[in-house]
Amino acid sequence: MTRFIHDQFAKDYLSELLSRFGTVETSKKIASEVREVDVWFTPSSCDLDVRELGLLGQLIVTPALFEPFRNPITANEIRTCLLKLFMVQAKWERDQESRKLRETDLPRLWILTPTASKNLLDNARAKEAENGPPGVYYLGDLYKSAIIVIHQLRRTPETLWLRLLGRGTVQQQAIQELQSLPQTNRWRGNVIRLIYNLLTILATRQNQEADRDDEVLIVTLTQLYEEAIAQLREEGRQEGEQQGEQRGEQRGEQRGEQRATLRLIADILRVRFQEVDEELAAIVEEIATLPSAEFTPLLLQLSREDLLERFAKERE
Repeated sequence: MTRFIHDQFAKDYLSELLSRFGTVETSKKIASEVREVDVWFTPSSCDLDVRELGLLGQLIVTPALFEPFRNPITANEIRTCLLKLFMVQAKWERDQESRKLRETDLPRLWILTPTASKNLLDNARAKEAENGPPGVYYLGDLYKSAIIVIHQLRRTPETLWLRLLGRGTVQQQAIQELQSLPQTNRWRGNVIRLIYNLLTILATRQNQEADRDDEVLIVTLTQLYEEAIAQLREEGRQEGEQQGEQRGEQRGEQRGEQRATLRLIADILRVRFQEVDEELAAIVEEIATLPSAEFTPLLLQLSREDLLERFAKERE
């Protein structure tokens, strides 16, 4: 199901953002039975500035458990998340034996959901903090837990890194904001690569199980992908112009564009198949002879065997 695809994206994404600030463990088992916390974060002892991550940064100043949901959370899922938190406490007490548990030792649980009904939040006794950001609902202090309704967050730079885990229009807008960040941004490049990977998987399974939101997301990501291709080619042309002599500027421009295209194709293959082995490397130049509008869907949708068969024949 595509829900599990988005779950894995959320784990990889949060790991990418949080690893600089402490220890991140995903799918961490907390009991002999199959119980896993999606993301377990422990702050490092280093004095790092978490403000770079906006609202998300405020959530990681203390140990944290993150449970992201692709679909609106249900009452049963809230209870399951709380059960995981209680099991974490029990495990900590067993591991520490005689050491007394302090409230600051126990992580806070952050449940991330795109939407949540008022009735569900009322039944959970979840309330927004006075003067706190809209969309963050805290359960009673005893439970050290909160539900973040992503689609209720303000559309500001401070909430960007959480809104990327929304769905539909909210996620699409966040992706566009991510693309417009300066290229010097610490996380922009790696997060975009994770999004490309998500696109690759969704496009591969589009005809099998994609829902309406996924279909729209595929269109958004494909547009982002095409923009990245155009940007790489422009960088290649500029590089070629700089390296070319005055009379050979055109040839230098063409060489630069070709290098950018080859690099892009190799990156896509690496994302899809983990590595570019000798067989795949042998067809990269052949693929690059096609316009990007033709080779992009082929790279995203064809299996490794189909790619090799198609372009190996064209080389013969």
